[in-house]
Amino acid sequence: MGQKRKFLKKVKEIIVDHPADCTYVDLFGGSGLLSHTIKKSVPTARVIYNDFDNYRERLANIKQTNALLHDIRQIVTGLPKDKKIGANERCLILDRVRREEIEKGYVDFITVSSSILFSMKYVTSMAELERETLYNVVRESDYDATGYLDGVEIECMDYKAMFEKYKGGQNVVWLVDPPYLSTETGTYKSSYWKLKDYLDVLNVLDGTNYLYFTSNKSQIVELCEWIETRTATANPFYGATTSTMAVQMNHSAKYTDMLLFKYDFKEK
Repeated sequence: MGQKRKFLKKVKEIIVDHPADCTYVDLFGGSGLLSHTIKKSVPTARVIYNDFDNYRERLANIKQTNALLHDIRQIVTGLPKDKKIGANERCLILDRVRREEIEKGYVDFITVSSSILFSMKYVTSMAELERETLYNVVRESDYDATGYLDGVEIECMDYKAMFEKYKGGQNVVWLVDPPYLSTETGTYKSSYWKLKDYLDVLNVLDGTNYLYFTSNKSQIVELCEWIETRTATANPFYGATTSTMAVQMNHSAKYTDMLLFKYDFKEK
């Protein structure tokens, strides 16, 4: 989930200009994809991944998730791809997932969702899954995360505490990808991301090196520009470079993902 995947190539281009011994602190680590990418691209860098939502649990259960998806794949064999799953097969799938949760005590609902729900829809519980229409978008191959977080340091704390812990270091770069503004954050521990939460994150950008991910849907850049022109408050994005990417959700809905970055490395 999220927008960092779309900017991986750009991120690699940006960090080429950074010192090789930088410390990258991934405040909203999500799946760890950005931390993984940077560590693989710059092995000498120190990369700290905030696994606030315990993504490690999903990685640890990949073998079990693969087995569950294998069984679901058998159930939908012969059904048309990308189409609604019929009532009989739907019952079989729900029964299989329900049995998995009862017998094994764990289901990676987010990963399973991506194989049986319409594009960009996710659930985090059996109760939620039972309310959904299922689609045959089942992944054909197994997941493999061998060595995925090798060399990456893992933390699990509120982003504000993490910022306080690492803000005094030299050549620190903050990787900042907060949840979307005014949206339910179903895959985060916090349930709703309000304007105050979004604005609080901007404190991380004050006088620091950063890569900040957002979209034009948040309108946070415009808000900061408005505040700058009408108050004495500085715009945290002043002097930052912006990279954009258009996202087409369907034939009528689209938005623009944005990566703003700024760095000024000085010897201490």
